[in-house]
Amino acid sequence: MWPRDADALIARQRELAEATPPPWWPPGGEQVVGGCWVCFPRGYAGPGRAGDPAWSAAVTVCAGRLVDRQVRTGGAGASYVPGLLALRIGPLLDDAVRSLSRRPDVLLVDATGRDHPRGAGLALQLGAELDLPTVGVTHRPLRAEGDWPADVRGAAAPLRIGDEVVACWLRTRAGTRPLVVHPGWRVDLETAVDVVLESCRRRTPEPLRLARRDARTARSRHETAVI
Repeated sequence: MWPRDADALIARQRELAEATPPPWWPPGGEQVVGGCWVCFPRGYAGPGRAGDPAWSAAVTVCAGRLVDRQVRTGGAGASYVPGLLALRIGPLLDDAVRSLSRRPDVLLVDATGRDHPRGAGLALQLGAELDLPTVGVTHRPLRAEGDWPADVRGAAAPLRIGDEVVACWLRTRAGTRPLVVHPGWRVDLETAVDVVLESCRRRTPEPLRLARRDARTARSRHETAVI
């Protein structure tokens, strides 16, 4: 059950930050990698509000082939508050991923993990709720700091909060801005980097790119239908 208010979510985040689940190791052979995404109506600005219409999508990909895709419609649970993203979109992502016919081996999430005020961002929490290994992939860190890596595909550089490495910059394609890779639920940083690199044809990992496209396509179809 997803927390419904800030106090309950903060308590859950603190609990997850202290959890020590068994580590996940990629299975032998081809991995089934999932990705999930949420989008809101075009033109929305600011933190939004509870009930904002939303489209969530989830996909699974294996060896570069799309295995399954699902799209759900719903409403935001809350406005956006930094560090409390799960209140706004956690259940939306949960619903989309659970609807997949093929459970992924590991799930990519557009959210942070340990780079978070309480050490348990949405990428980590979603994995715990779904009992799935997860990796967060974002365009920038939330609180962590560190220099960019060399402009070479696969180059990485640590991101720290104080002395602790909580994530890393990763260059998924030379000549483009690096992404931030976050170890999530049951996944360490080295494994998270491997999963992301193996999933990339372009700058963005393919499962996330496809989920983003599907969510935006569903939004466009809705907007066209109501014109």
